[in-house]
Amino acid sequence: MNRLADSGSSYWMGTAALPSFPPLAGAAEADAVVIGAGIAGLSTAWELTRAGLDVIVLEAGRIAGGVTGHTTGKLTALHTSVYATLRTEHGDDAARWYADSQSAALRHVVEVVGELDINCDLERRPALTYCEQPEGVDALRAEAEAARAAGLTASFVTETGLPFPVAGAVRVEDQAQFHPLAYLSGLVDDLVALGGRIHEGTRVMELDRGDPCRLGTDTGATVSARHVVVATHHPLFDHTLLAARLTQHRDLVIAGPLPAPRDPEGMYITEERGKRSVRTAPLPDGGRLLIVTGEAFKPGTGEDTEAGYARLQDWSEQHFPDVTITHRWAAQDNSSTDTLPLIGRMPAGGDNVYVATGFAGWGMTGGVMAGTAIAAVVRGEPEPWTDLYAPSRLGSTVRSAPTLLKAQWETGKHFVKDRLETFGDGTDGTVRELRPGQGTVVRAKDGPCAVHRDDRGGLHAVSAVCTHLGCVVAFNNAERTWECPCHGSRFGVDGEILQGPALSPLERRDPDEL
Repeated sequence: MNRLADSGSSYWMGTAALPSFPPLAGAAEADAVVIGAGIAGLSTAWELTRAGLDVIVLEAGRIAGGVTGHTTGKLTALHTSVYATLRTEHGDDAARWYADSQSAALRHVVEVVGELDINCDLERRPALTYCEQPEGVDALRAEAEAARAAGLTASFVTETGLPFPVAGAVRVEDQAQFHPLAYLSGLVDDLVALGGRIHEGTRVMELDRGDPCRLGTDTGATVSARHVVVATHHPLFDHTLLAARLTQHRDLVIAGPLPAPRDPEGMYITEERGKRSVRTAPLPDGGRLLIVTGEAFKPGTGEDTEAGYARLQDWSEQHFPDVTITHRWAAQDNSSTDTLPLIGRMPAGGDNVYVATGFAGWGMTGGVMAGTAIAAVVRGEPEPWTDLYAPSRLGSTVRSAPTLLKAQWETGKHFVKDRLETFGDGTDGTVRELRPGQGTVVRAKDGPCAVHRDDRGGLHAVSAVCTHLGCVVAFNNAERTWECPCHGSRFGVDGEILQGPALSPLERRDPDEL
């Protein structure tokens, strides 16, 4: 087996030419402020700017540097086995609206690429959800029928382009894949040309709802705006506890060059083996980049991510022996407890605060669709499917109550159990046993402490209590990060925020006192 690649940067991040923007300074005014510059935020900002609004985008880090920069870049309305679920839990109309809205988002990307002449490696490919085990066939036949009833050109097949046999698959033609950051680079160029303003390195810390809304940032700058869109993956300023309706999961991704004749010529996914997703992308030399995703896990549970990467590489090299892995990264997604994303006016936020979240790993079409949907509401011309995704929906929330309660039980269990296990006086003695690259949570006099030993033997110590709602973090040994099991916040070994909803870093501790 080839040694697993050390690169922690996604292929998209390493090959994108994204512009840089300064932090916001002073006081600013706008018609609309979009918080978050992933595909959902930038798509929304672009749509609003095209509608004639003066728009400011505020991003805590780099544009497209979060979930969007670590996606697999699929544009498809076939989302694993969603249509059978929608049909059963929400009805035939919901399944049709879902298919219509996701398909419309795909078409919209194709139109924008042509209109703006964006070079983003856009390719039309079929999308397939497959199974290798015979016991999965009946469910896929049901999914194919549900997808057809929803309006997709779906069929059940037993032959695919994969280099191994499958028991069955749902196939939908004429879907697409692209370089997501190259696409957003073109969108950003047009957004700025139209007068939109983007500020990186600007974390929004406060939101005062009103007319206008007022936002405070960690740079000391302030903004007032008539409309505010929260597109931060996990919703900030969540006074109605939308987070209670979201669950987090993280997927590992590996990639490497593959000879063009070995291209399976499609976008494939299965829920077997802890998920396997396969696609390729064009390389400048005429070859293909194989991208394999899988080994899904809940962040913050202490999962052995190095072992997950090894399993993913073993599987890839078994089925694609000509591949040499050159990149690895990870993507984090959240899913709503009733399957549907949360897009629209934020409950209790007034008529001018909007949210876009819960894309369940399908944020490329979901994010684009969110942009068109929110802009349409702002214009007073809502899309036909607006109510399907409304965060204030009640019927589907009631039907999903068992799933919601299970998610909250898991969160509560971590909050109580982890704190009981780690709080106390003194240390548990494991710091001395840490090898380079390892991390652990130990007991200390002032609460649980997260300790990491770097490759040179130095110790890094921070509070293990997440600054969001107080759950205890756990170590990710492949990415060398601290992750919260309750709501997915992620921190570096020195406590810096890598991913929200936390707004403050973990407090640093003195390792010499442990």
